Amino acid sequence: MNGVGFSPAAWSSLIPFSSSSSSSSYSLFPQKKLVKPKALNRAFTSDPYVLELAETLEESIPSTPSTPLPLHNLRNASSESLLSTPWPSRRDEPFRFTDLTFIRQSRILPLSHPSPVKIITSHLPPAVYVGPLSALSSSSLLHTVSQYLPHTFPDADLFWSINGIAAPDLTLVYVPENCHLQDPIHFQYTPPQPPTTHPSDTMYLSNPRVLVVLEKGARAHITEDFSSEQGNDNDRYWSNAAFEAVIGEGAKLSHSYIQTQSFHAAHTKWTSVRQDSSSAYELTEVSAGGKLGRHNLRIQQLGPDTVTELSSLHLSVGDQTQDLHSTLVLDHPRGYSRQLHKCIVAHSQGQAVFDGNIKVNRYAQQTDAGQLTRSLLLEPRATVNVKPNLQIVADDVKCSHGAAISDLEESQLLYFQARGIDQNTARRVLIFAFGGEVIDKFPCSSIRDRVRSHIKNLLDPSSN
Repeated sequence: MNGVGFSPAAWSSLIPFSSSSSSSSYSLFPQKKLVKPKALNRAFTSDPYVLELAETLEESIPSTPSTPLPLHNLRNASSESLLSTPWPSRRDEPFRFTDLTFIRQSRILPLSHPSPVKIITSHLPPAVYVGPLSALSSSSLLHTVSQYLPHTFPDADLFWSINGIAAPDLTLVYVPENCHLQDPIHFQYTPPQPPTTHPSDTMYLSNPRVLVVLEKGARAHITEDFSSEQGNDNDRYWSNAAFEAVIGEGAKLSHSYIQTQSFHAAHTKWTSVRQDSSSAYELTEVSAGGKLGRHNLRIQQLGPDTVTELSSLHLSVGDQTQDLHSTLVLDHPRGYSRQLHKCIVAHSQGQAVFDGNIKVNRYAQQTDAGQLTRSLLLEPRATVNVKPNLQIVADDVKCSHGAAISDLEESQLLYFQARGIDQNTARRVLIFAFGGEVIDKFPCSSIRDRVRSHIKNLLDPSSN
């Protein structure tokens, strides 16, 4: 099938498959297709554009006897949720400040042969698994994965479902109990490579997906690197990624996320994390690429004494939108969280969006939660929309949040000028230092150096 095309008869191919298993055996592979009339009826009430897109994606990745059952179930659940999900518009509160028109007006095509994720790692203990789910031979580990897939939550949106349908495979990271990985695991994502000749309105879509399972007391550091290849900064494509992590009791995950894709690309990303008691999750994020960069971040603390630390830097140096929507749900006593969000908008048509939600529920007593967002607007018509939000039901908590939006303060520039440093140099130093607070949190020095250099070149092209 070429491009997005819809016919009601063909839509039956997207009706979820059935799977079967018994109490005495575990089926690794899907069974035959069954039509579910209820789901079919619901399909006709959905957004026709979404149905066209879903049909195209579903046909691009056929289910085969070798499809692992967890991946098969993920596609089933995603197709069901997509049947009644319209394309987001500016009338929807989560997308109030995020314009998706340029994606919808494009001809979306999946790649027939998507590029595999490049995994860079070394010195993995024998019990650790890092690789495609389709290559997993352990039935017990496959059964473990099936406990976590599919995973749904109230604020999952259309992009989460699209990834679930269209992910050609799933990259699994499994770290057993009390295993501490000394070396980081680095995922290098290659942008979709379109054919040499293709219509200018076409956007090729990739849907990489990662599942991380850390058992009790395990530790790991994972880096996700979404970058454009040299000379391809103007390519049009759509990267729609998903990252799930299940962090066991007392385990710790350090997560670095870098997004420097083409300025004509769309980059949508879901990160969903579930933390057990006494676990820790640290995220350091820098997003500076894409015409649209949208990160949906959801974290749920599922036990007491849980630690969550989030640091992000968004940079818009052109006609770009950098968008972070985050939700942190605390349900148990003595939870701790810190969120630092910074953004720099250095173009008159640039935009940044931050919608940060922290929910401290009834039993999350003695919670200590802090949230701070700070934004630099360096051009008169640059735009920032921020909405920090604390929802507190518990009564014994220590919570705070703050927001600041401004250009550089005159007093800061005068401090430099009084010491013989000209205003232009002073501005460059202060702007770079503003973002450096987040960059310095990357655990790996090689990542810190590379990101510093990239941000410096974006803010000051004359330094190249």
